[in-house]
Amino acid sequence: MSEKAEPEINWDETRPQIIKLALELGPLVIFFIMNGRADIFVATAWFMAAMVISLALSWLILKKVAVMPLVTGVVVLVFGGLTLWLQDDTFIKIKPTITNTLFASVLLGGLIFGQSLLKYVFGDVYKLKPEGWWKLTLNWGLFFIVLAVLNEVVWRSFSTDFWVAFKVWGIMPLTVVFSMSQLPLLNKYAPPAEPAKVPPVVVES
Repeated sequence: MSEKAEPEINWDETRPQIIKLALELGPLVIFFIMNGRADIFVATAWFMAAMVISLALSWLILKKVAVMPLVTGVVVLVFGGLTLWLQDDTFIKIKPTITNTLFASVLLGGLIFGQSLLKYVFGDVYKLKPEGWWKLTLNWGLFFIVLAVLNEVVWRSFSTDFWVAFKVWGIMPLTVVFSMSQLPLLNKYAPPAEPAKVPPVVVES
């Protein structure tokens, strides 16, 4: 009896996800580099510009801007602007807390009303049974709460340079690892014969 062949990854559908991830990570890397070369205020200005460019490239390359990066971009511009205007880096430091709490509230709040809102974000890429969308939305909602708490602990307890490094090289790997941990859920609740796909990665810039 021949063994069941492993499903092949559909690269035509996976490629946009990889491009989207690269566009979301770019501003974070620029933020880290400019903080090392100058200071948090210069890094914030570059971060804001990089976010605008990232959103523009997303529109030009992918012909759309996803909801979460768009919300994150708006929050970056608002809190980054306050940081530069008042010369107070507290605003850029609490930005991840605000964004992650907002995402968690929307996702978990949707579940309370019987809506798996993550389906509206990734529903054009992933096909899951209703129970799968519910569990995936719950998992991401709880994960966003963890990220918000982590950000509060780190920025209040450590130096600015440590916080910037953690934001880029700590949160990013944690998010990728968490995303990959959702692969069994995606496979379990995917329709039969659905090709394997890279798990969704939501990077909070």
